[in-house]
Amino acid sequence: MTLTTTPAASIAQAFFCLLLCVPWGSSCPPSCQCTERAGAKAVLCSSRHLEEIPKDIPRDAVFLKLDANSITRIPSNAFRHLSHLEELDLSRNAIEKIDRAAFKGVAAGLRTLDLSSNRIRSIPKEALLALNAKLRLANNPWHCECALQEVLWEARLDPDSVQDITCHTAPRQEYVGKPLLQVLDAGVNFCSVRQRTTDVAMFITMFGWFAMVIVYVICYVRHNREDTCKHVDYLKSLPSTQGHAETTSTAL
Repeated sequence: MTLTTTPAASIAQAFFCLLLCVPWGSSCPPSCQCTERAGAKAVLCSSRHLEEIPKDIPRDAVFLKLDANSITRIPSNAFRHLSHLEELDLSRNAIEKIDRAAFKGVAAGLRTLDLSSNRIRSIPKEALLALNAKLRLANNPWHCECALQEVLWEARLDPDSVQDITCHTAPRQEYVGKPLLQVLDAGVNFCSVRQRTTDVAMFITMFGWFAMVIVYVICYVRHNREDTCKHVDYLKSLPSTQGHAETTSTAL
């Protein structure tokens, strides 16, 4: 007995084999190039005029290069599905905003994160302090403040680039243009400045409430005194009981 296979059946078998054989988690974004580096998946998306992070990056990516693009923001959970990611290059973009949960899901395994040469002025410290990765933050227009100081103290910064973290703006003009590390080595503490500012604001607020209470008490006492004086004057204007009795006796 001879079995014959129809063209439709052959097409169905080929499609079924394709479903089984294609590694869906390894599909490459059309704007990127996927290759192997030391036996690990590398996704190369450099200089592709990207304005946002691609949504279809392979889940098994270990190395991801998104440098030299036009990305302006890193949203929350941007890399959450990339649990194998170890190196992430976002340098030479136009990044201005980084959400607090931007690197959620990759914090444990990420070894290198390059954010240098962007437009970052400030960054939520929660976005970086949860990382174990070595950070490159150089050549950004940083506003030197307490949050950046805490990042410098607590995060793992690349020692070769830490001197290039420069104050583009600062609470005092004398710090502008200087490396943040140099400013801190001179004894400046941006966190204590913020604490003093908070304390002054609280003192002014408390003084305002205290002044309002004093004014209220003075107005209350003055109002009661005026009412008391009016009541006394009213009582004085009434004829006395003794005078009324003498008038009655004389008439009799």
